Amino acid sequence: MNSSSKAMDAPRTVTGPPVDQRLLRATPPGHYSLSGALRSEWTKLRTVRSTLWSLVVLVVISIGVSALATAETRAHWVPGDALGFDATRLSLIGVFFAQLVIGVLAILVVSAEYSTGTIRSSLAAIPRRPLVLLAKVMVFGAVALIVCELVAFASYFIGQALLSAPAVHTTLSSPGALRAVVGSGLYLCVLGLFALGLAAIIRHTAGAIGAFVGILLVAPLIVSALPHSLFVSVERFLPDRIGQNLISFHQHPSSFPVWGGFALLCGYAVALLVIGGVVMVRRDA
Repeated sequence: MNSSSKAMDAPRTVTGPPVDQRLLRATPPGHYSLSGALRSEWTKLRTVRSTLWSLVVLVVISIGVSALATAETRAHWVPGDALGFDATRLSLIGVFFAQLVIGVLAILVVSAEYSTGTIRSSLAAIPRRPLVLLAKVMVFGAVALIVCELVAFASYFIGQALLSAPAVHTTLSSPGALRAVVGSGLYLCVLGLFALGLAAIIRHTAGAIGAFVGILLVAPLIVSALPHSLFVSVERFLPDRIGQNLISFHQHPSSFPVWGGFALLCGYAVALLVIGGVVMVRRDA
């Protein structure tokens, strides 16, 4: 056998660019940190146009409706209006319009990825699906809480400034005022997480929005058609009634205690998010 044949039979060594062993050690197979998932969700949330526009609409509607309501009340104020008047609730009336906006934004955080198919890329990067949902909840919850509390305080201060004398107005030191302002922001935030849980279960934008609106607006109309004794028993479990209770100084006799009702609303949100996590794990993307 000549030298050329021996060279052909010899094993060949494939060379390539050197591998940085530090990168391999830094990202071991199957390990995905929560901080990385949070950064990913924050990037997605802040770079989507619908997020900015939804937050703008939330701010405009909440503050605008509250300002209009308080200005109109002050313009037509008569001394007899003081009896049973709740100035704090009036200045926070925009909350009941903002709840629809925060719900739609929360739904889009989840359903938009399913409708566009980008959820496959997210799950390919982070195969641990509960971690993806947890990151969405934490990022959206933090943004919603900050924005909703700022909007609540702005609505309150603007509303009370417009309710000048002789109209009845309050300050944060007035009984129940601070609780109502802080509670309205908390209510919107948890309601958003409630909607996010619905979106994780349904995964379709139109279907999730329809379910959210049905629970929030249609369910109270259905319950109001029940016999009075049954209506009184069921109404206090509705998210809408819990929200009204949070921002009102005068509590409805059949309602849960303020923070007890809020705890129930938190329970609703947690239950939907847990079910949504189970659905996300068991269903294909």
